[in-house]
Amino acid sequence: MLLPRHVASGHPGWRGSFCSLRVARPRRALQHGPAVLAARMTGSRAGRIWGLVAAQAGRRGGRVSAADACAAAVAAVSVTGGWLTAASDGEAGHLMRVTDAVSEQLAELQLTLGEGPSLDAPASGGPVLASDLGTAEAGRRWPAFAAAARQAGAGAIFAFPLRIGAIGVGALGLYRGRPGPLSTFQLGDALVFADTATLLLLDGQDDTPGNPSTGTLPGGQPADLALHRAEIDQATGMLTEQLGTGIASAFMRLRAYAFVNDLRLTDVARDIVGRRLRLYPDPSQDGGA
Repeated sequence: MLLPRHVASGHPGWRGSFCSLRVARPRRALQHGPAVLAARMTGSRAGRIWGLVAAQAGRRGGRVSAADACAAAVAAVSVTGGWLTAASDGEAGHLMRVTDAVSEQLAELQLTLGEGPSLDAPASGGPVLASDLGTAEAGRRWPAFAAAARQAGAGAIFAFPLRIGAIGVGALGLYRGRPGPLSTFQLGDALVFADTATLLLLDGQDDTPGNPSTGTLPGGQPADLALHRAEIDQATGMLTEQLGTGIASAFMRLRAYAFVNDLRLTDVARDIVGRRLRLYPDPSQDGGA
């Protein structure tokens, strides 16, 4: 299996508002493709979870993908919704899958605000479990995101890094509408879902063509999510010219404008790309193009 036995079995119990855990994963995992691993894990927790992911792909009508691991995890772990981002270490994530509108909003809030469990999990190398976003502890850790997430409809968020050894490829996020921790069994399942998504992102399957008939791109990513990210990237590139700055600084200005004006990042990006909005080196001059 991809997890230490005491973690995958759900033996330890974690209490409190949230915590970060470091999970060791063997470097040899990349030597085996998902199909080989599934054959060897028949009857195990990982084998059961692989079956759930494969069934989800069957319902979608495409090849098994990391996005299917996200969708299957929501039902299996008994949460309200989830999202999956693909990103190299230190880069803004590409949103690969959301299961509902709140999930999309939570993922975008973290991208806009630059804080949240899905950003902390890859940075720490272990899960970040926020079982109650209404606590003072959560407010101190994420002063902007905690309140915004609760307003969006989340009472608890659980984020898991997608990582094998030194290779980080993104994060899996799950949320509940009401506060409450995962049981040890649910936590064990969520960890294996995250490992399954990691393998699927790193395996060659996500380089295969998507399925136009179902509106998905490689990796099971819905076409509309890919368009949103493309608009953000294009807007960031345009800002480098308008502001005379680098990519990182341009993206920070894009996020800042969205936050200050209480707008969705994708909406701001779309207006910049459509030349309905122009940002200037002096923020006081920002406005219509």
